[in-house]
Amino acid sequence: MSRTVIKFSSEDCGICHKMSFYDQKVATELGLEFVDVKMQDTATYRKYRNVLLAQYPDKAQMGWPTYIICDDPDGDFTILGEVKGGHPKGQFRSRLQAVLTGNTPT
Repeated sequence: MSRTVIKFSSEDCGICHKMSFYDQKVATELGLEFVDVKMQDTATYRKYRNVLLAQYPDKAQMGWPTYIICDDPDGDFTILGEVKGGHPKGQFRSRLQAVLTGNTPT
């Protein structure tokens, strides 16, 4: 797997649901793989838990949803950055692009 956006979300989160209408499409348009990890899906969560815990060891300060952009999530992954919370489509695209170019917004 190449450069990937991993979305950590909850089935009970309204903002997570709203973002699902365009988050995968935006990631794909930017040439990124996309993995949707719902916290209730224990099998998928276990597979990508190490990525989440590398960024948030105790899950404090996580946003809903949290998007972690990384290389090789199924192997010796490298985290490039993150986008937390809900954003309009254009702003979400800009934030992903900023992570990819190393110009993470404040």
